[in-house]
Amino acid sequence: QVQLVESGGGSVQAGGSLRLSCVASGYTRNYCMGWVRQAPGKEREGVALIWPGAGITEYVDSVKGRFTASQDNAKNTLYLQMNSLKPEDTAMYYCTADPPICRVSSLSLSNYWGQGTQVTVSS
Repeated sequence: QVQLVESGGGSVQAGGSLRLSCVASGYTRNYCMGWVRQAPGKEREGVALIWPGAGITEYVDSVKGRFTASQDNAKNTLYLQMNSLKPEDTAMYYCTADPPICRVSSLSLSNYWGQGTQVTVSS
């Protein structure tokens, strides 16, 4: 059974930075993993994908150049470094694993989800 536990959310002013962490337990070694966000009244949106086995990362256009996904295999931890944050980045952020296709656009259909961590960016 895969379990994902996020941390690191919070409130920040526009232009600031946050780093989200996701500790994974269970067998995730070959899984694509990533981050999905959901703002109030909006659909879930995959923002960053990482496939450690292939050294692949992929980002939704709106966060390219600002967000970076990485993984520390020794700690079974996935990270999302978010820089130059904007008010439109405000959302609940979820760590996910095992999407049907290893693409950021498929992350919202992942089989495993964390409980989410809130990110709020004020202008």
